[in-house]
Amino acid sequence: MAGPAQQRTYYEAMGGHETFAAITKRFYEQVAADPEFRAMYPEEDLGPAEERLRMFLEQYWGGPTTYQDRRGHPRLRMRHIPFKVTPTARDTWVHYMTTAVNEVEMQPDMRATLLDYLSRAATAMINSPEDDAPEETE
Repeated sequence: MAGPAQQRTYYEAMGGHETFAAITKRFYEQVAADPEFRAMYPEEDLGPAEERLRMFLEQYWGGPTTYQDRRGHPRLRMRHIPFKVTPTARDTWVHYMTTAVNEVEMQPDMRATLLDYLSRAATAMINSPEDDAPEETE
């Protein structure tokens, strides 16, 4: 008698480590090529940021808990408070992440699920208005 079918995690259904490594690598290639957006990343080497994002995404989607083991609870809002995250920065982040996700092999429903989450998470990180907002006049 066969046991119940083993359910796959989103992490596995999305392609596991190789997929998340490819997404974060491509995302940070785009960040590195954009001097204005790159300024939001204070480290000289983007490698540590790439690793943190990969570990976070892997854990969030049901993969290894390496992020939590090394860094504790994600506390995304708290970790992003030191950075000025404007609606434009959010849009840039989502654009680069969408490009990266669209370049990996993934089932369409998994891609849509991942992109929806990334968009919502990025929106939740907004903590500043735009610099160039027009001043109110009377």
